[in-house]
Amino acid sequence: MTADQILAEIREANLSYLMLAQSLIRVDREQALYRLGVSEDTARLIGALTPAQMMKIAATNTLLCRFRMDDDIVWGLLTSHGKPAANESVNRLHASILMAGRHQEAA
Repeated sequence: MTADQILAEIREANLSYLMLAQSLIRVDREQALYRLGVSEDTARLIGALTPAQMMKIAATNTLLCRFRMDDDIVWGLLTSHGKPAANESVNRLHASILMAGRHQEAA
């Protein structure tokens, strides 16, 4: 993949992310705050963006979204690496609880 192709993919991912985020925010603000891991102020800004503003922001060469799972515990729970499939739903629930707690700390 060339540098130009990577930048085009980043721009496409940015636009998709902004469109999804705005849709989530407009449908269910509280769920959006949790699922996106953004503050109320950020949600208010994203919710008010015009299509032209979203296109302009998406055109940057920096990825707007980021991974929220930044530690081994959450990654291990989400991937269920080395654990039986029966525990998968419990592991995902545990990971969701951990990430929800981190969302509350950030807010």
